[in-house]
Amino acid sequence: MKTFCGRANPTTGALDWVEESEEYDYHQEIARSCYADMLHDRDRNEKYYQGIRAAVSRVKARGERVIVLDIGTGTGLLSMMAVSAGADFCYAVEVFKPMARAATCIIKKNGFSDKIKVINKHSTEVTVGPDGDMQERANILVTELFDTELIGEGALPSYEHAHLHLVQVGCEAVPHRATVYAQLVESEQLWSWAQIRSVQVDERALVPPAAVRECAGAHAVCDIQLSQVPPSAFTPISPLCSMFSVDFSRPVSSAPRSFSCRFVVQAGGRAQVVLSWWDLDMDPSGSIVCSMAPRWTYSDPREYPWRDHWMQSVYFLPAERRVCEGEELSLSVSHDDYSLWYNLSEGHQTDVEQSFCRPCCTCQAHLVWTRPRFGELNDWQRTESYLSALRSVLGKDGVCLVVSDGSLLPIFAHLLGARKVCFCVSVKLSLLLIITIFKLLYCSHNNCGVEGPSFSQRLQISVLMGEPYFSTSLLPWHSLFFWYCRTALARLLRPGATILPSSATLYLLGVEFQDLWRIRAPCGTCEGFDVSPMDEMVQQSLDFRESREAEPHHLWEYPCRALSKAHPVMTFDFQQCVPEQPINSQGTLPLIGRGRCHGFALWMEYNLTDDITISMGLTKPVNEEGECVWSPHRKQGVYFLQTPWESSGDGHTAVSYNLTFDPSIGDVKMDFSVTQP
Repeated sequence: MKTFCGRANPTTGALDWVEESEEYDYHQEIARSCYADMLHDRDRNEKYYQGIRAAVSRVKARGERVIVLDIGTGTGLLSMMAVSAGADFCYAVEVFKPMARAATCIIKKNGFSDKIKVINKHSTEVTVGPDGDMQERANILVTELFDTELIGEGALPSYEHAHLHLVQVGCEAVPHRATVYAQLVESEQLWSWAQIRSVQVDERALVPPAAVRECAGAHAVCDIQLSQVPPSAFTPISPLCSMFSVDFSRPVSSAPRSFSCRFVVQAGGRAQVVLSWWDLDMDPSGSIVCSMAPRWTYSDPREYPWRDHWMQSVYFLPAERRVCEGEELSLSVSHDDYSLWYNLSEGHQTDVEQSFCRPCCTCQAHLVWTRPRFGELNDWQRTESYLSALRSVLGKDGVCLVVSDGSLLPIFAHLLGARKVCFCVSVKLSLLLIITIFKLLYCSHNNCGVEGPSFSQRLQISVLMGEPYFSTSLLPWHSLFFWYCRTALARLLRPGATILPSSATLYLLGVEFQDLWRIRAPCGTCEGFDVSPMDEMVQQSLDFRESREAEPHHLWEYPCRALSKAHPVMTFDFQQCVPEQPINSQGTLPLIGRGRCHGFALWMEYNLTDDITISMGLTKPVNEEGECVWSPHRKQGVYFLQTPWESSGDGHTAVSYNLTFDPSIGDVKMDFSVTQP
């Protein structure tokens, strides 16, 4: 059965009514899951298997039957490990119905149906007793309920309920214990994701208003591949602190709590950012450890187990603080059911009330801008490019219209001499932010001349400009919403009006990923178990739609090597209105690097003027080794090939591409094929 669904189109700005299969959401969930990444995580799998074997041995040594409860079984992998290790019976709980079906199929395929029962419920709904889902309480509890923040998927309430209702007193748990670690650092790069810095416009320094400077920001975790932030990008203020541990073999409480760790400041500076990760002890002795620590903590980086389903966390203090070497301080962490937040206090006392106080944005900026957006606005090289472009196009009698979300361009245009500046935004909160903060506080010394969108109807526009940035954009071509706005505003433009940027070019690059390919690669077997039904289910959902589309990724977090030259495939001329007919681009792309082509990276470059270009993808030319340096501010598009293509590096292997931009839906459809010599 099919139904009509209303979907906001990020490129055209329209509400599209599309006919979707009733299975659309199901396939989306499966296609975008991280199950393949988890199955490819050998370190995780091996450590779980070792921990399960040890727990089964301990229970058997006590002369007990081994009854296992596996909460969040997924593919059923951990349940099969338990039975293979000698468990008498296993209850595998999985709330997501498609995964429960997959687990049942995988368990049957591996011959464990008689010893594993799949329960398609949330663990808090499972019953125990003669007529219940479980005949008896378990004496081994196996779970994989964790996210990058450890507790963000509701691990604490699930454990709390399991100990009260589903497992025996004194049960063995795998993992046995989790420990959260944190290190306080100073980092200009990371702090630029949290607060707006001053901006120099000619002789004037724009200092962020007090409402923004003094705002504690949002407490939500910033989860990233911290391994890609080099140690040179931060200065440790504290040693690595063990903040708290959770013993999963004992009753667990989900009540809010705070913990603190005293330390002596290692290096004076500004305490700004907390880097955090956690370890899992799979056994009580702590001899089997699965660590989430970043690569640069390893003495041999080659031993680092890459994973994307669990990364590292970055937290921002409510305010930066000057500290001196040798000073004694206390770092505190608080948590509720699902999240963590950090505070800093004097070493001799911990302000419990302050620790429990969750940071909250009061300036609106942290509600409007993402962390990469803060970093983008703080990029002085990028800002200077826009200022240079504005200086070249603005006249004293200029009337400017800015089309971008939460942009500083209206302020820049006014300070550079524009007579009148208007702006349009797609998100109301962005409008309120600009009006209430930037107009009133940056420009309160005089008549700033910046007006909201309703004023644009009164004037003929001499300069239409945008970054372009829109909060709804994910893929590179979603920012073509600027083009659709330019088309809608055509009647308000003066003859010969300047459009900035004047055009955009979509670039294509064949790449070999160091690790990201794992999130799409089939697994086949995992620790000796056949999980191919999971591969087939994921591929079926990908084929439903996802395998024919690009997906957004911050490629600065995922190293890759270029196997081709960066190739411009499509140009969008903002001097003209959006055409009615599709824009098509066909050609070939020689693979000149030796390796496995996992797919293609796509990004936009915006031509502000004839000699000023802003790249949302590569920020440096690719060197002879194929090293790629990506912009950290915007997500690039990644098109994954179902099967990697081998390149000999002599240029004889070439990719044929066919890309089509359909103006009616604002999307780019793409198709690739390979030609061999």
